[in-house]
Amino acid sequence: MFSDLEIGVFIDELEEKIQVINDGLLALERDESNPDIIQEIFRAAHTVKGSSGIMGYQNMASLTHEMENLFDKIRHGEIHVTSEMINVLFEALDTLKALKEEVTGEGPAVDTSVVVEKIKAFVTGGDAAPEIPEPPKENPVASVKAAATVRQWLEIGDVEENVIREAELRGFQCYRIAIDIDRDCQMKNVRAFLVFETLQQVGEIIKSEPSAEDIQEGKYDISFQVLLITKEDQDQIKNLMVTISEVTEAEVQPVLLNSIEAVIEQPKAQTTTTINRPVEQENNAVKLETTERKTVKTVRVDVTKLDNLMNLVGELVIDRTRLNRFAEIFESRFGSDEMVEAINEISNHLGQVTGDLQEQIMKARMLPVAQLFNRFPRMVRDTAQKLGKEIDFVVEGKETELDRNVIEVIGDPIIHLIRNSIDHGIELPAERQAAGKNRVGTLLLKASYAESHIVITVKDDGRGMDANKIRNKAVEMGFVDRETADRMSDRDALQLIFKAGFSTKNNEVSDLSGRGVGMDVVNTAIEQINGTVELDTKLGAGTTITIRLPLTLAIIRALMVTLGNQVYAFPLTNVSETIRITDQEIRRIGNNEVIVVRDKILPLARMGRLFNCAECEESSKMYVVILGSGDKKIAVVVDKLLGEQEIVIKSLGDYLGQVQGLSGACILGDGKVALIVDVRGLVKDLGAEEVAYAAG
Repeated sequence: MFSDLEIGVFIDELEEKIQVINDGLLALERDESNPDIIQEIFRAAHTVKGSSGIMGYQNMASLTHEMENLFDKIRHGEIHVTSEMINVLFEALDTLKALKEEVTGEGPAVDTSVVVEKIKAFVTGGDAAPEIPEPPKENPVASVKAAATVRQWLEIGDVEENVIREAELRGFQCYRIAIDIDRDCQMKNVRAFLVFETLQQVGEIIKSEPSAEDIQEGKYDISFQVLLITKEDQDQIKNLMVTISEVTEAEVQPVLLNSIEAVIEQPKAQTTTTINRPVEQENNAVKLETTERKTVKTVRVDVTKLDNLMNLVGELVIDRTRLNRFAEIFESRFGSDEMVEAINEISNHLGQVTGDLQEQIMKARMLPVAQLFNRFPRMVRDTAQKLGKEIDFVVEGKETELDRNVIEVIGDPIIHLIRNSIDHGIELPAERQAAGKNRVGTLLLKASYAESHIVITVKDDGRGMDANKIRNKAVEMGFVDRETADRMSDRDALQLIFKAGFSTKNNEVSDLSGRGVGMDVVNTAIEQINGTVELDTKLGAGTTITIRLPLTLAIIRALMVTLGNQVYAFPLTNVSETIRITDQEIRRIGNNEVIVVRDKILPLARMGRLFNCAECEESSKMYVVILGSGDKKIAVVVDKLLGEQEIVIKSLGDYLGQVQGLSGACILGDGKVALIVDVRGLVKDLGAEEVAYAAG
């Protein structure tokens, strides 16, 4: 039985190879004769076949074995790549994902027989394809000269010499093969097993160093050597070795018994095949590009440990704030002397170290958005094919990093946006040509940084949105009356698409869109993590949706205010501005108070009444915070403004549970607790009243 760690490593590698195959198939559909793409897919399938076979997952091994057979024929020019074949290979990839879920216990048992038979049909019935250029052969002279290199080659004894001579008489060749495994490999025994299994498919291993038992138990450093008797040529052996994951170098040297002494006296030339190192042939000598191989050292860490570490850093941030406050009080009371300066120095240094630690822990929680973005090219390809559209999908900024908790939230919203762009936005090829456009539509998905936020953009060059059509549809569906719709600006009318249940489709419901849930889901999900969604569209030219997100959900900047003796925090992303008003500026609509800010009527909420604060001050001049969520704004009366501050969000806990109007709490520098206002819920509740005011 394999340990949980080994199974975890296997699953990680499997996910990586599935992504390689997915990307390769998408690229192969555009360039069906590219030998590099074909070789990359072949290597990935070969690795999964070997690893899954060792782990005992036979269905997975059988499926990838057939995929490997198919790509072996493709790379040798025996079969054409067709659209039908790509579709079947994507079906096989989906089956492979289902098998992974079966292994992890997240899915039911999977039947692979149907897709395996489909792949076998291509293998047995394929047409001859154009020849794919083979890599240049190595100079045989240089290969012979490599009998003695910087390596200490294993010795050939009398027994091995007799076997080699007998094999030569029967047309076989003997090779010394030196294999280097990645030093960070966590499953050395699995890699060694794959090497032995691969070599034994093309020949017979007559000696190894260390012994075969030690090698397959992982009892070696990073290198081992074997003697192989085979009829395959040197290039084929090298190619087989480099298809194995985590094999960093494969050095193959022919053994010529009659020339050993002469060869050793020759100048030494290395014939190493290294992953990602090009080999060129020039003037009958092999040139090696000696680029330094950079390895990334990683360690698997449970996510909960990172979350706990982030909580501890949050406590440090709180204490740093308290120490700063204490230093200020100490200086104001005792003036500037040696002890005060020492306290200030300690406070400043602790602040710097805590800030750096906070930044590093946040980075440890970060993941490149590539983990999310990589799943979309396949989705775009399948959706476009289903709708009969031609789309050039461009992805930028994959390396942009975002908190893993944020990545988990934004997946579904981005799927909705992409599907809407394909279904509603980008036109059919004939329609685009009639409008003077390229028949192939462009869909851009981009991630980038903007100050303390990450910006995700989904942009298409489709038909755009018609504000008049949206107004009419909103009236038809009963969201607004005709008079209100006619008074709306184009910008306000476009915001109606974020209403729950709104759809521009005429009774057309499919598995892609038309159910009236997409844009509402996007808006709700993004607002829940203090993000914003912006819409920009031009009729006939396309639509751009811009999502602004916080880099992390654990620490935010907030506007601190007081209400009586209690301190409250408004997330800064929801604060539009602060103003001061007088009693004379407050107006009434029915029983409700409103104010006018730059010709906009905003509902006025008094926090004292919302939170039943008996000590709240009532004065002729009041501080007002303008809060916004989505397309709605409200004005909130507070006692005092304390300024901006970085706060660590704490849950209210199971004891208090969900408290209406509050989303959490934070600890201030003086040790007191400040309550974080649920701006989204507040605006949503009063926003409904705002519509009633407009209608009334």
